[in-house]
Amino acid sequence: MFLSLLLLLQAPSTSTLGTANPVSIAMFFLFVAVTLYITYWAAKKTKTGSEFYAAGRNISGFQNGLALAGDYMSAASFLGIAGMVATKGYDGLIYSIGFLVGWPLIMFLIAEPLRNLGKYTFADVVAFRLRQRPIRIVSSVGSLLTIAFYLIAQMVGAGGLIKTLFGLDYEIAVVVVGCVMTLYVLFGGMIATTWVQIIKAVLLLSGATVLVLLSLAKFGFSPANLLETVSRQYGQEMLSPGGYITNPFDALSLGLALMLGTAGLPHILMRFYTVPDAKAARKSVFVATGFIGYFYLLTFLIGFSAMALVGKPAIEGIDKGGNMAALLLAEQTGGTAFLGFIAAVAFATILAVVAGLTLSGASSISHDLYVHVFKNGVSNEKGEMKVARRATIALGILSIVLGLVFKGQNVAFMVGLAFSIAASANFPALLMSIIWKRFTTKGAVWSIATGAALSLILIVLSPTIMVDIMGYDEAIFPLKNPALVSMSGAFLMGIVVSLLQPEESAALKFESEKLRTYLGVGAE
Repeated sequence: MFLSLLLLLQAPSTSTLGTANPVSIAMFFLFVAVTLYITYWAAKKTKTGSEFYAAGRNISGFQNGLALAGDYMSAASFLGIAGMVATKGYDGLIYSIGFLVGWPLIMFLIAEPLRNLGKYTFADVVAFRLRQRPIRIVSSVGSLLTIAFYLIAQMVGAGGLIKTLFGLDYEIAVVVVGCVMTLYVLFGGMIATTWVQIIKAVLLLSGATVLVLLSLAKFGFSPANLLETVSRQYGQEMLSPGGYITNPFDALSLGLALMLGTAGLPHILMRFYTVPDAKAARKSVFVATGFIGYFYLLTFLIGFSAMALVGKPAIEGIDKGGNMAALLLAEQTGGTAFLGFIAAVAFATILAVVAGLTLSGASSISHDLYVHVFKNGVSNEKGEMKVARRATIALGILSIVLGLVFKGQNVAFMVGLAFSIAASANFPALLMSIIWKRFTTKGAVWSIATGAALSLILIVLSPTIMVDIMGYDEAIFPLKNPALVSMSGAFLMGIVVSLLQPEESAALKFESEKLRTYLGVGAE
């Protein structure tokens, strides 16, 4: 019945994007009101460090899986991948597949050891049998760099999205996102953040499902008819690889960043501490993989539906990168009211992701730096919580400032850089600390520092910056994403330094670490 009513709605002859949409504004305020009430409720339950950082470890595997999906399915995924498929065709799926295939790796390699060895941050795992201070310092740098670039992309995306959808000024949108997100984290901690992400995941999956059903109804609910229409309108090459990424090394480097970067994202890894045990951690990854896989299947269908129904010229006319493809499709198939709903969902998506990023940044500052570096591992919980809340306010202000400073900039490279740093700086050290007995403190420090530095330097020297942004004819470094080189360098440096300068105490602790990794003996 609901679907039939939506199908009867007449799509407007011209797009209303860029003008105030009453439905989207009402939906946005409803979402903010509900989530702020959740924050008020969560604040009563957030008294201890465990409750602030890890929701008291009382989130079930299914709930955490849905929250993981909500944390991971960003507006860049929803709008960006759908837009890339709508404008580039088959090659847009590289991002969908790359974002998805990292999850089985997390389930089989990372989830259980992380839950059993750690407490609040991924640095807990790396530092488990190594010297605390140097590991905490360099891990915090890697985490905060990843978070900063991810935050910039989200905040600039939020400003641009709200300016286009609601008719509000860019600056107002950025300030609203920063303030609301800070309230979530400051008062509700991980409990509020978890439920915001769950609600956002449900809204996003529901909205995308209805959008696909409305679109496929135009093709007799047959994906084959949809693809045949695309082929007839734009040629068979739209359904074949090689239209966007032609360099195989570029494809490999991008794939590595997307796949292994997922296993090094601090705000994703932090979620494994919210469940009661390793079994629940594995279940949460299994659930998240299912929801995320379903979501990326929807983005594939949304992208091709937009190409067929809205048309590439109309999509690129609104936004050259195609980021408004899903919203134009919503307006085309469900009218202005449905566009308002999808627009509000996209904005809610940004709020939830930014909240997760801010919480992981605050935990890195308070738990890793304040407690283990400045206080030498000795700190009372009250002092740590005070630092965490101050760090939250500082990160909220920083996110607003970054959003304003980078206004109008192409932020696509920042998302790629965030994944590249995560894959190069965080993932190699995390993996080697779990599986390699001879891994040492110096090896970890050099691995993380090398991965982070190479990622930053090579992205600046790549075509993404030198050609696309700075206007040079040719780049010094040929690959658009540096992960192939930077991650290899991080692994190599970690291995070489560890072999050249062995650390007997670290090797001796490996057996006890292995016992806790697999059996959970001593896990919190």
